[in-house]
Amino acid sequence: MYKWIKVQDINVSTLSTDKLTEAMAGEKSIGLLKHKHAIYAFSRLCPHAGGNLCDGWLDMFGRIVCPVHKYRFDPKNGRNTSGEGYKLFTYPVEVKDDDIYIGLLS
Repeated sequence: MYKWIKVQDINVSTLSTDKLTEAMAGEKSIGLLKHKHAIYAFSRLCPHAGGNLCDGWLDMFGRIVCPVHKYRFDPKNGRNTSGEGYKLFTYPVEVKDDDIYIGLLS
């Protein structure tokens, strides 16, 4: 079902906690987040206006905040929590021997 792609140049040990991080998985540019012992992968661009979410921040509830219009997204499921109705695309994540893989539909 999924084609698992290794995230380049970043692993669990080097990924900073609670920092939105831009990464490459194959030829796909993604966002990564390590929060409360979980790793999340998501589309790097906001579904509303295309702002780079890795230039944003986490709010006090662990939601990703877009730097352009302050829309908020749950990193677990991409749900827009500030009410505008957009959905952030998220990727399934697997960790193997400290390496991070994201699942792409094949």
